[in-house]
Formats: sequence, C-alpha cells, structure tokens
Amino acid sequence: MTEATRRSVAPRKRTSTAAATTATPTSPVVEAPVLPAELDVVDTAPETREVSVATDAAFASSPSAAPKRRPLRNVSEVRHFFRTNDVPVYFIGATPFNLLGIDRWVRNFSYITYYDAWDGAHPRVFTPTHKPYQEFESGEEFNNWLLKNPEVRAYMSRGIPRGVRPKIAMVFFNEETEGICAELGYDLILPPASLREHLDSKIVTTRLGNEAGAPSVPNVLTRVADWDELQAEAEKAGLGAELVVQTPYGDSGKTTFFISSESDWRKHSADIIGQDVKIMRRINNRPVAVEAVLTRCGTVVGPFMTELTGYSKLTPYQGGWCGNEMHPDVLNSERRSKATELVRRLGDRLSDEGYRGFFEIDVLVDTDTDEVYLGELNPRISGASAITNVTAGAYADVPLFLFHLLEYMDVDFDLDVDEINERWEELASADVWSQMIIKETSNVVERLETTPRTGQYSLDDNGALVFRRAALDWHQLQDESEAFFLRIYGNGDYRWKGADLGVLVTKGRLQIDSAQGGSALTIRARHLIDSVRAHYSGTPLAEPSAAKQTVGFKSL
Repeated sequence: MTEATRRSVAPRKRTSTAAATTATPTSPVVEAPVLPAELDVVDTAPETREVSVATDAAFASSPSAAPKRRPLRNVSEVRHFFRTNDVPVYFIGATPFNLLGIDRWVRNFSYITYYDAWDGAHPRVFTPTHKPYQEFESGEEFNNWLLKNPEVRAYMSRGIPRGVRPKIAMVFFNEETEGICAELGYDLILPPASLREHLDSKIVTTRLGNEAGAPSVPNVLTRVADWDELQAEAEKAGLGAELVVQTPYGDSGKTTFFISSESDWRKHSADIIGQDVKIMRRINNRPVAVEAVLTRCGTVVGPFMTELTGYSKLTPYQGGWCGNEMHPDVLNSERRSKATELVRRLGDRLSDEGYRGFFEIDVLVDTDTDEVYLGELNPRISGASAITNVTAGAYADVPLFLFHLLEYMDVDFDLDVDEINERWEELASADVWSQMIIKETSNVVERLETTPRTGQYSLDDNGALVFRRAALDWHQLQDESEAFFLRIYGNGDYRWKGADLGVLVTKGRLQIDSAQGGSALTIRARHLIDSVRAHYSGTPLAEPSAAKQTVGFKSL
C-alpha cells in the first residue's frame, strides 16, 4: 500500500468517527465501515456506539453541505425533506400527547416534557430529573418553566451546529414564552401570542367568519345588562326563545350558557353582564372537529371527527371535552364538502390577519335543517392532533402537522393544495380511530402508589385488559382488541377530582347514537375506562390542598 493510498483513506475514517462522537445522545449514529486489515490504518479515536431510535425518520441521513434547494413541488419531495432534516425541532409540553409519533416522519424531532410516561425508555422524550414541587395554573406556566430549566437548556444545546437555531413548537404559549425563546436563541414556530389571543375570541371568530362567507348559527353580537335586554335582542334578531349565550373566551363549555327563562338568566347573569356576548339560536346540532393548516399555497384541511363530551365516566365537567372519534360516517359527502369549503374560507380570511400554520375548528351541523355552521376557532395545535396524524391520509401523504412545519422551515414550496384536499376527502372513508381523555371523576385526593404502564394493551381470553408490550405510540394498533394507553401521572404523583390520569387510543368507535337522542358510550368504551381505573391506587392525603397541578387537557 502506497503512502498516497494511506493518506486518501485515513482522513475519511477519522472524519466519520469524529462525527459519531459529537452527535446528540439521542441521535442515531451510523458507524464508519471497518477497513480491511491490510490497509493498516491507525485510528486512536474512541469507539462510539448508541442504541438506534426505532422510528422511521431516525435512520435517514442528512447531506452535510446540501446545495440550495429548488421549491418542493409534491408530497414525495416534502417527505424527503423531513427525512433528511438537520435542524432540531422540539415539541414542549406537560406531555408529548398532541404530536406523539411525528418523530417517525421528521428527523431530529424530539419531545421535552414535564411528565415522562415511559420512565426514560422513549428515545426521543427528555424530562428533567430535578422537579421541585410547585403548582402550575396553566399550560403556559408548564412550558415557560421547562424552557428556563437548566437541564432542558443543557440538553437542547448538545450537538447543535453553529449558527443553527432550534425550532420550538407547543400548544400553550404567551408573550413571556416569546421573550424566553428570543433570549435563548430559539425559533418559536407559532403565530404571535398577541394574534392568537385576538383570534381566540368567539366574537372575533364570528365576525371573521361572516366576512369570509363562513356563517355561524344565527346570532347577534352585543352586550346585555338584564333579562329584558336579552329578550329584546333575541326577538329583534329572530332567534326564538331557546338561546345559547357565549362570552368571548373560555373552553370546555365553561363560558357557554343555555338560557330559556328568567331563572336561567339569574343563574348565569354574573358571568355575562359587562362582556361582549354572542347570542345564538339554540339548535339540535352535531358537533364536529376538524384541524387545518394555513400555508402560503392555501389551507390544507384534515379529517373530520366527532367529539366525546360530558361523559360522567370520563370527566366531572358538564359539557367538558373528553375525546374524539374519526370514522367514515362523521359527515356524508355533501356535508363534508360544505364543511371543507367553510374551513378553507375561514383560512383565507385568517391569512389576511397575518396568521399561518395549524388551527382547529369546531363545526356545527344542524340535524333538523342539514345546515353546516362555523362553531369555534382554536388557533393552535389541539387535542384532536393525535388522531389526525395517524389517518390513512397522513400515511398516504404526510401528517397534517408537517405542512405547519413547512411554513416555518427554511425551505420554499409550491404545492397543489386543491389536489391534496381532494385526495384526503376520498381517503376519509378508510380509517376508524378513537381516543378518550380519562380524568379523575371522584372527590378522592391521593398520592398514587400504583399506576398503569404506558404501552400497548389488549383483551385476553377472559375479556380482561392486560399490558402486552412497551410501545412508543399508537401507530402499530391493528384492530379493536388492542389499545394504547399514555399514562400522565405516575407513582408518587397525586390525583384529585378533575386530574388527567391518561389518554387511551384505540381502533374502532367508542360511542353510539342513543335511543333518547344524542350519543352514549359503547359497552366496550365503558369496559376500557373501568379497566384503566382499576390499575390506579393510592393513599389519601391529610392535607389535600398541596396536591394539585394543572395540565389543562381540554385545550389540547
């Protein structure tokens, strides 16, 4: 072997090893090939081995010096872009629930969470070990605490190429969050907090929808000071005697009031007087949730889902959201086309406001007239995202959230949004998924001593729900005999009335139309809920006031 040959081979070996030793701890490492012994190459760099991440995008390599890209023009090119992504992207939250599984599609995507449902076993989830007790009153407080935590900051600084700014996504954020990210050199890939706050108002949503040709249930926007004024406004607008009154902000039905008598008014007047309100005609409606992403090429509309609301076995809050179902019969083809057009019109109007990215809309279907109305706008990633990202449309193309990422990555694209929406409408009949958010419904306040493991469960020969195997997410579920449970509170944590115990995801439906009208949980759903609750036990507290921490799953 000549000296020239030695020089041409040895540097390549050293470069590969150096790249491996500086990779982040959770990044997969491709080992340098072993050179034949006869080449006699000496390399003193220490050998580095890591456990590979069992997600699809984790195995993709990224070019070290990629040339300037031409615009991405189809979904295949979008897939390739994210499988070779070299910019760290982090989802931050109390749990990774909303975007769990996105790491299968996006290289360098990780989760930073307060609660670790896998007890350190998930290769893309990081949770700080030192968490002194404190009460969080909002999701924003959770996220801001995580961003400022020294363990989190140290973790995020590892292996970042010089000049690269990590991308940060989350559900809850505020102006303080924006300031923290600016100071630390992170890119918060979300619309401004001030814009989100403005659009979060039910009054603003109604006005924008009217301007865009996406009407709400017949209503009037006004202020009222007493019962007589409420009646007068309703009569002038032709809304009838059965009314629904909403104040601008609030979730889980907590600021929606059903008023048909003066006694109803007296019960809720303190929450209404002095505020702008939306007074609506009360209709027999079927609520439907849908997520969408506003891109520079138009609005991509995700699958339509029904909601699980107010079930006493799942939540102590009357009218509170506690899950979703996606199935072919959510909307017939005519209603789906109407609803899709309504969402796209509102998306176009939001673009004029400077908004871009992910949003969720509650659509109301009048079961008496078949009219489709705009309900509420949630300008954020939502609790329905978990199902949206495992649909047949997502696997045929890419998960909906990747269109949001495109808007905030350093890449140009020119996609045929009309074609994507048409294809996703056709695929809407191909999948059935359901999820339940299981809250503590009793008045118990306990320190938990036994809790269920996060992972895949199934029904055994006796019909019992048993743990089968560890799992990173619910993407591998095959049929209704299986379920994935994401634990939130573990041993040593506390539970109280209203606390979120965990999320159960499964194939198949969990609610049916009831004989009295409306819907009811299926026998299977009730059995799953009882089976999960049976895995929890704890010791009652003498001083229950010191147990509460707020996760706030409703607004997910």
